[in-house]
Amino acid sequence: MELVFIRHGEGEHTGNIPESLHLPDPSLTPSGKQQAKILQEQLPLHAEDIMIISPTRRTLETACIWSENYNCRRIVSPLVAPRIFPYRPNARTLPCDRLLTIKQIKHDFPIIEMDETFPGDTIWRDGINTISEESFKRKARTFLTYCQNITRKQIYIVSHDGTITAYRQMISGELLTREDFPKETQVISISLENATE
Repeated sequence: MELVFIRHGEGEHTGNIPESLHLPDPSLTPSGKQQAKILQEQLPLHAEDIMIISPTRRTLETACIWSENYNCRRIVSPLVAPRIFPYRPNARTLPCDRLLTIKQIKHDFPIIEMDETFPGDTIWRDGINTISEESFKRKARTFLTYCQNITRKQIYIVSHDGTITAYRQMISGELLTREDFPKETQVISISLENATE
């Protein structure tokens, strides 16, 4: 089985780093919206496909633009939310990486389903950004099992550079660095056949 990870399009929080990282709830820039539109040609979707999306505005916008006019399932999950990489104890979540509330998602993105794996769990509030490496691995294994039980044509995961790299490292067993971060809307396929975890 193969998971296809896609990093979100260019977000407003990347315009003037490090100051822009303190922007809460950043949207896609016009360039980011164009990048998401190009995904329609690069990766055409099918009704049998499923998208699993991080609960941030920029990932949800990327997914909605990319899947416009396609009738695939779209599910938001905190298990693919922003993740600091490499993990640092005592790190804090920046405003740009705070998750949207379930209420905000339902209001602003009504076509998106909610992942019910952790109902009422604090993960919907806190995400996976700063949880310990061991805690991340436990939750990531739960997520990968969930994906393996999905009977869809293809699973696409719209997420963040650190999150994608953390999953890649866990699945492959390779030691990765920030140099391995995907670019905006870059596509990374990961096979679960040879997963080390």
